[in-house]
Amino acid sequence: MKNANIGISEENKQIITDQLSKILADEFLLYSKTLNAHWNIEGPDFHTVHVYFEKLYNDQQGIVDTVAEKIRGMGHYVPAQLHKYLQLTHLSEQPLDKNDSQSLFAELLRDHESIIIFLRENIKPMADKLKAEGISDYVTGLMEYHEKTAWMLRAHLN
Repeated sequence: MKNANIGISEENKQIITDQLSKILADEFLLYSKTLNAHWNIEGPDFHTVHVYFEKLYNDQQGIVDTVAEKIRGMGHYVPAQLHKYLQLTHLSEQPLDKNDSQSLFAELLRDHESIIIFLRENIKPMADKLKAEGISDYVTGLMEYHEKTAWMLRAHLN
C-alpha cells in the first residue's frame, strides 16, 4: 500500500492506528451487544425498546465504518477479525440473567461509559503529541455521541 503523505510521521500514524483499532474493537463489540439487545428484549415495553435498540445498532454500524475508514486514511489495514476485536476491546461479554429493558439498558450504559473514558483519554494526545488534529476532532465527536447515548440510557434507568 502506498504510504499516506498527510503530514503525520510514520511512527505517529502507527500509534494513531493502534488507538483507532482499539476504538474500532470497542465500537464493534458494542454494535454486537446492541444487536443482541434488539433481538432478545422481552417485557411489556418490548416494542418501544426494540425500536430504540434498532436505532442504536444502526448508529453503531455507521460508527464502525467511519472508524475503519480513519484507519485506512492513516495508510494502514483495518483489523477485521472477531478474535482480534476481543483482544483489543475494553468491553466484556457477560451473559445477562434477564433480557428485560432495565438489564439491557444498564449493560449498554456501562459499555458507553467505558468507551467515553477511553475516548476522552485519547483526545489531547491525538492533537498535541501525535499532531493529528482531525482525528482528535473525530474522537471528540464520537465521545459526544456516546455521552448523549449514555444520558438517554441513564434516563431509562431512573
